[in-house]
Amino acid sequence: MHKVELLATDHDRDGFDCGSEPLNLYLKQTARQHAERGISRTFVLVDEAAATPKPIIGFFSLNICQIKSESLPPQEARKLPRDAAGVRLGRLAVAKTYQRQGIGKTLLVAAMGKFMEIFNSAGGIGLFVDVKDQEAKRYYEQFDFIAMPSNELELFLPVKTIQQALKA
Repeated sequence: MHKVELLATDHDRDGFDCGSEPLNLYLKQTARQHAERGISRTFVLVDEAAATPKPIIGFFSLNICQIKSESLPPQEARKLPRDAAGVRLGRLAVAKTYQRQGIGKTLLVAAMGKFMEIFNSAGGIGLFVDVKDQEAKRYYEQFDFIAMPSNELELFLPVKTIQQALKA
């Protein structure tokens, strides 16, 4: 059975390979430092029954962000104050051996769940992600992320959409 856990020392970061060296290096060299400094939190998907160090199936990182409401799509911006808080999905990656098996969706749903935990404690207008290219943009758009008018590679998933997705 797979389980999402906060990145810890009992996870095999060195054995992770998603095929993207920047993402691999982030997990291996930066994620724990960011957690210790309060910059972001990284969550890993592991097999609950795996021996330590647990191989990482996939991961995502989250951090708090602040958005100028005028950068949002007009239908969202008109309801908000000038500055609004949200959560940024900084990175999401799946190990090569698990790609094309729905693990990305599993991680994205888990990230939405973590967003809702934050929302229920402190609020926030939605989940933001900066994608690297058009292929990644199309991937997130299938989950109803919408492009920001100022930058088509910065996407936004409003809280109401997240709530509806998690109810389904």
